[in-house]
Parts: sequence; C-alpha cells; structure tokens
Amino acid sequence: MKLVIVDYGTGNLRSVSQAVRAVADGADVVVSSRASDIDAADRVVFPGQGAMGDCMRSLRETGLEDAVVRALAQKPVLAICIGMQMLFERSDENDCAGLGLIPGKVIRFPEAALVRANGERLKVPQMGWNTVKQRMAHPLWEGIADKSWFYFVHSYFVAPEDDSVAAGTTCYGLPFVCAVARDNIFATQFHPEKSAASGLKLFSNFVHWKV
Repeated sequence: MKLVIVDYGTGNLRSVSQAVRAVADGADVVVSSRASDIDAADRVVFPGQGAMGDCMRSLRETGLEDAVVRALAQKPVLAICIGMQMLFERSDENDCAGLGLIPGKVIRFPEAALVRANGERLKVPQMGWNTVKQRMAHPLWEGIADKSWFYFVHSYFVAPEDDSVAAGTTCYGLPFVCAVARDNIFATQFHPEKSAASGLKLFSNFVHWKV
C-alpha cells in the first residue's frame, strides 16, 4: 500500500510523516509534491498550516489542486487543520474560496463568545489541548475513548451546512465542529501528529481504514 502526504509548500510535514510512519504497518509512506504520486496513492493525507488563503494559493501554484480533488473523490483521504478548512466553500479569513467539496463556511471565533462565566477572556488562536466529543461511530474513532484529548492551534473553525457530516465537536467559548466525515473523507481541525497516543491511534486507524 502506498500512502502519500501532500507537499504543496505548507503544512507540518515532518511531524505528520513521522507519526504516520510510526504506525504504517508496512505501508510505503511518501511525502510528495508530484501529482503523479497522489494519483498513484492508495490513500492520501492532506495537511495544512497557516492561513487558508496562502494554502489555497500554494495548492494551485504547485499544480496539485486537480490531483487532490481527484483523490478526495475516490480514495481514503485524511485532511488536517487548514486541509480540513479547504474542503469547504469559503472562509471568512480574507474572504477566501475553498475547494467547495463540503457545503458550509469557515468562520473566526466570535469575540462575544470568548468570555468564561468568571469573566476571563479566552485567547485566539485556541492553542493547546481540548477534549473531542465523538458525534458518530466511525472507523477512525475505533479504540479512541470519547472525550479524548487532542491538540489544537487555530483561529477559525468550520460550520457545515449539513450537520450529518459532523464527526466530532469540541468547545472553546462555544461548541463547534472539529472533525467531519463523509464517504471516503475524514478531516480534523486538531493535529493528530501532536496529539500523543490518541493521535497515533487515529493515524493507525486511517492506515487500516477499509472504505
């Protein structure tokens, strides 16, 4: 089995590749910026880090957008952080268009929600560990306890139009969707590669996922 981590000039590639290789179970794990490798892959990891507008621009300038879209249409794909946000139609961050594969938008944490009951203000970006409530049974949650801790770094979050794609939620000032699943796609706002044992288990589940 060939697993390709998409390198379009952004994303936490070293940490992602190390985590995937740790649980690859004999799979050939490749970090690649070649469309032909993505097309030849059995499954694909689509990371992203930074601003969504920069990531979308890099994806197009490297010529990998079409190959990523083809992968998203037909093979198991795990999208991470901005990779998840890019699946949606549009982001409030610089009014940026995404790939439009999942109806909905990406919005910034609203200031009014960032106050605890004791008056303490929450900081943006959310940076650190938070629990994830599993919203559906899914093979990628197998062996991961509900409300397990995962690591987040983000200022924006997804708001799907169809709540049935919500695979996980968390709360930071307000509850929001932090994982989505549809057919062959699973995506997380949190970083599995920075999430210790739970993150490694999610990667392992992805390696063995039978779609």
